[in-house]
Amino acid sequence: MEVLNDILGYPNRKIYQNTDFFSFSLDSVMLANFVTIKLRDKKLLDLGTGNGVIPLVLSLRTSKPIVGVEIQEPLVHLAKKSVDYNHLNNQISIYHFDMKKYISPETIEVYDVITCNPPYFKVNKKNYFNESREKMIARHEVSITLDEVVMTASKLLKNNGTFAVVHRTERLLEIFDCFQKYHIEPKRIQFVHEKESKPSTLVLIEGVKHGNPGMKVEKPFIMYQENGIPTPSYQKFLLEVNVNETK
Repeated sequence: MEVLNDILGYPNRKIYQNTDFFSFSLDSVMLANFVTIKLRDKKLLDLGTGNGVIPLVLSLRTSKPIVGVEIQEPLVHLAKKSVDYNHLNNQISIYHFDMKKYISPETIEVYDVITCNPPYFKVNKKNYFNESREKMIARHEVSITLDEVVMTASKLLKNNGTFAVVHRTERLLEIFDCFQKYHIEPKRIQFVHEKESKPSTLVLIEGVKHGNPGMKVEKPFIMYQENGIPTPSYQKFLLEVNVNETK
């Protein structure tokens, strides 16, 4: 069933979701806020855009053109409906593509900023076969691997362009390896913790294509106080209940 919700923390942005599919997550909203957008950046791209939450949030941070690419046609339909509802057709374009096939002479090295909330889990994880196809593609590396995501971003990104992802902290070293394999230098990182006393489960990483060495570690993002009450920095993401907190 299709429903229309506020985006967490953004009551002036509405988004269509289908309760049978994978809903957008806090991870995506955090990524859209984390990525650096410079005044000179002219073209933005979100790979694996799902129902378009990242482009919708990015449109509040920049007036420049934003493209979203998504492999699942039902999610493309929802993303386009959301773009239309928010009257953003002049800024946001949504395309039905396998992101690897989006690479062409017209798209190579044209984007200043690329974001991606990729599948987190390899296909040998438990319960893989018990999920719907939509959730399976969103959660697991069925259609694309981490290596292929970073390779794709590197090809589409301009030199000195910015690439930002959100992922599981347990795969951090693999992420760094992929970044450097495809000439994206890690420049900023922020760890996300459920509580200050617990290990990080999510990490936000930003890199620059052919960037100079040197990385900044941001202050950790803590979701809950030890008594279970949301921290002030997390409360603004909790305005809408019909959202998954993580994948």
